[in-house]
Amino acid sequence: MSIDLQNHHGPLIGILAGKGKNQSVIGNGPFFRELQREILKNGGISVVFTPDDIKEKTIAGVIYSPELDKWTPVTCPIPHIVFNRVPTRNLESTESFHKAFLFFQRRNIPFFNPGFLDKYSLFEWFSHDPILQPFLPDTIKITERTAFLRFLERYKTIYLKPAQGAKGVGIYKLCQQNNQTVVLFSLKDKHIFKDIQTFWKEWEQPLLEKNYIAQESVKPALIRGKRYDFRILAHFTEEGYQVTGAGIRQSGDQEITTHVLNGGCIIPYEDIQMEDHDQFFALVAERAGKILSKELGFFGEFSIDAGLSEDGKYVIYEINSKPMRFDEISIEKKRISSLVHLFIHLANRENLPSNNP
Repeated sequence: MSIDLQNHHGPLIGILAGKGKNQSVIGNGPFFRELQREILKNGGISVVFTPDDIKEKTIAGVIYSPELDKWTPVTCPIPHIVFNRVPTRNLESTESFHKAFLFFQRRNIPFFNPGFLDKYSLFEWFSHDPILQPFLPDTIKITERTAFLRFLERYKTIYLKPAQGAKGVGIYKLCQQNNQTVVLFSLKDKHIFKDIQTFWKEWEQPLLEKNYIAQESVKPALIRGKRYDFRILAHFTEEGYQVTGAGIRQSGDQEITTHVLNGGCIIPYEDIQMEDHDQFFALVAERAGKILSKELGFFGEFSIDAGLSEDGKYVIYEINSKPMRFDEISIEKKRISSLVHLFIHLANRENLPSNNP
């Protein structure tokens, strides 16, 4: 099937990507190709473009042809809906991105997922919600020595996370021993400090400069002696926010993160599925989606990193506004289908979600 943009009458879906140093479009190419295949099956068409490609009445971008397995440069009308897949926080912080956001906002064009999330802002929003608050580990923003020392003294074991980090990068586990020795665990090694003052003297600058948070360490439930987390995918539907799929990620040699890129492994959710888990997933997806859309603007897709403590309590660790690919083929296939259904739905300007949780 060749693509004739001039005679195409279905909805035009814009996928906002980034621009690299050599002016080439950067983003998740395989993901964009899968979306295009499904969009074409549903009567639409997608164009990938960057914030710098927007003109007053047109955009310049590239369109993927599955038949030719080729990307073709095009100039086309303003899309009916824009899916934000700008790949990095740095690119989202540029003036051109903010101008692009305002461009579509002023034209009342749905802007699907406003941007990356800040971990501490997320904690503040959720902690004010009576339904989600009980699932949150205690968390503080690291801004000065006294409050940080008090937090470590209270919990003895805490996690240090960059508020704007992703994929488990920059996460540490900090433990205060009975002899006041402090041990810092990274993904690959550990460092021992004679006391917390020594640790703070060395780490104050990076913790403050990179906007770290400190989070209570929750003793996790184990499978075969190792911790595991839930990874839950959610989308907005005509019935509200719903769970699209769920997977299990188990830690490898280190216990800091279960990310597969850091040695974690995949366990089929069906191995431990139970009604209580399903009800928790559905509750968090519905509440989190409404709160995110209220605070930042419409969220159509996000994933949830959650877990279970050793005493059987559910924990929300993180929300991801731009989920990575799910390794479970059935979930990823359903994800593509759910996204395209939502694109077509929103392109018709119908039933945008309420901003009231």
